[in-house]
Amino acid sequence: MLDLMPSLGEWWPATSGRRCAVATVVGTGGSVPRPVGTSMLVSEAGDVLGSLSGGCVEGAVVAAALEVMADGGTRREFFGYSNEDAFAVGLTCGGELDVHIELLADTLGGLRPEGLTALDAHDPAAGLALIRRIDAHGPEGAGYPRTAGAVVIPDPASYRVAESDAVAALLAVDGGARSLLQAAAAQLEPLLRNGTTGVVRLAAESGCHGDAAAGPATEPITLLVESRLPPARMLVFGANDFGAALVPAARLLGYHVTLCDARPAFAGQDRFAAADQVVTDWPHRYLAAEAAAGRLDARTVVCVLTHDPKFDLPLLQAALGLELAYIGAMGSRRSHAQRMASLLAAGVAPEEAERLHSPIGLDLGAVTPAEVAVSITAELVAGRSRSAPGLSLKHGSGPIHHFVNSPQHQEMPWT
Repeated sequence: MLDLMPSLGEWWPATSGRRCAVATVVGTGGSVPRPVGTSMLVSEAGDVLGSLSGGCVEGAVVAAALEVMADGGTRREFFGYSNEDAFAVGLTCGGELDVHIELLADTLGGLRPEGLTALDAHDPAAGLALIRRIDAHGPEGAGYPRTAGAVVIPDPASYRVAESDAVAALLAVDGGARSLLQAAAAQLEPLLRNGTTGVVRLAAESGCHGDAAAGPATEPITLLVESRLPPARMLVFGANDFGAALVPAARLLGYHVTLCDARPAFAGQDRFAAADQVVTDWPHRYLAAEAAAGRLDARTVVCVLTHDPKFDLPLLQAALGLELAYIGAMGSRRSHAQRMASLLAAGVAPEEAERLHSPIGLDLGAVTPAEVAVSITAELVAGRSRSAPGLSLKHGSGPIHHFVNSPQHQEMPWT
């Protein structure tokens, strides 16, 4: 839902007062196209915003959404793959989707669609989160508790659930049931602070989730949490062809990219305009200043592409002393051996030096600057997902470039 919220204020079916429903993936199994939290909006006229599976189940979801708009309740739809009926609605990839569908007005609670445009004014550096109740409930007056609603959180990294009146109202917590709020905080805050999405279930306390005798049995209080932290930073050191290729590739992955080079004539070139920030300073001095100012964290990525010992060595020595997500440096295996010897001689501990990804990137046989950018970003993705072990150039041996007989590979690599 968070991904759709920036567009919701301009989506005509919602702003024009038409009834709309939101369908959200709340559970998955096996191989699926989209993760938990992915949402799709459907209007009463059949207009659609977003997608859940790229086409496999959308038609059935639209039909279920229209039923929700007709009776005002909710739906839970399960989709999988049937070997017996290849033409049945389902996922050809073999996975399973659990989809929750309810009225958009219930999802947003008191936050009206037209009011969502105000969220555009919030500081993007603070991140954004959304906590929604997705307990089962039926049409009004049918004996089901009205459990829908949402809380929008502009600064999830510092949010205190146990002190939140908004979350207390979402859980229908009264003065005597504060322990439920404490239990919610224990599960919600790690998701909020890590910028992740997940489903949280809480056992309802007496008097805070309706009376079972008044209607159908209720399930545990169920919350869907979506949290987005500010973009992680990537610091690219080296205003050269490789830096020019890496900057836009890194932005495609969502990084806030800073290009830094000590040489004004190089850093000032127009080809680096895609960077969020261009800095002219000695690399190690800039890194130290950013660390001292608290603008680096455990998600920060450092890519050293200068390939010049007078820049590389003091920069890497400073970087290896910080808690960063990734530190990579370009160079041949011979350059790497010389660099490691110099770092160890300068007093860098062996265990700290081992954190260096050098030669930088996955072993894709990359040669051109664009290919090297793909190699570097591929290693970052593999590191985040803990996949492709052993494919890093760091863990290999032999030449890092593999030439083929094609025009784009006729230039010599920079090693």
